[in-house]
Amino acid sequence: MKPKVVILCGGKGTRLREETENKPKPLVKVGNFPILWHIMKHYAHYGYSDFILCLGYKGELIKDYFINYKFYRWDLQLNLKYGIKSFMQDMVEVEDWDITFADTGQETNTGGRVKKIEKYIDGDYFFLTYGDGLSNVNLHELEKFFLRKDKIGVITGIRPRSKYGEIAVDPKGVITEFKEKPLLDNFINGGFCVFSRKIFDYMDENCILEKEVFEQLVSMRELAVYVHEGFWKCMDTYKDYQELNKMWYSGNSPWKVY
Repeated sequence: MKPKVVILCGGKGTRLREETENKPKPLVKVGNFPILWHIMKHYAHYGYSDFILCLGYKGELIKDYFINYKFYRWDLQLNLKYGIKSFMQDMVEVEDWDITFADTGQETNTGGRVKKIEKYIDGDYFFLTYGDGLSNVNLHELEKFFLRKDKIGVITGIRPRSKYGEIAVDPKGVITEFKEKPLLDNFINGGFCVFSRKIFDYMDENCILEKEVFEQLVSMRELAVYVHEGFWKCMDTYKDYQELNKMWYSGNSPWKVY
């Protein structure tokens, strides 16, 4: 049995208010599809197609998108008296995904959202990621790494780029080197995690995953990092939204492994 994929979809995306005023962040589009769809396509490409979506802010719109998925994608002809008559074009094969929509609350913290879906996890471990990050991380290798490490959790570590140019200066104040937005030395949490179901023992419905839970696992040496040197980008701001869409429309979409 393949592990389920839990995606955190409940945040308000306040730093992307231009797009999230009337819809949840996971429904913000990259190209013609919501960023959530791209994330799910990535997992499904590797054979993981049983999803649990942790809903919160405007979660009903995420339900609506998938319940009416075919109607949103294709032209159709409608007879008001008898209902839908026909689609106006041949449909490509629809994704064979199983989706559990879990209402995890409007103001629930990340750890609390995960705790609330414990009842839907029927395997020994599961994937977890955020509904706003794209990557070309190899999920088969990530799963193998998790099983090999035999820890409660593995997170994908990303080396971010500096937002600024970096200069080196000699004792006389002369610049000896200039690097435009270099890669930083430390890693950040890029999502794309794998967790043993043991993690639920360290959670309650008010906890913050990245604080109380991760800190406790670190103190126990039960959290490992899978280093990913390839593409990764989070849609955190409107600028990120513009950059991802520019990539998509230019035909340069490094996350598109499917």
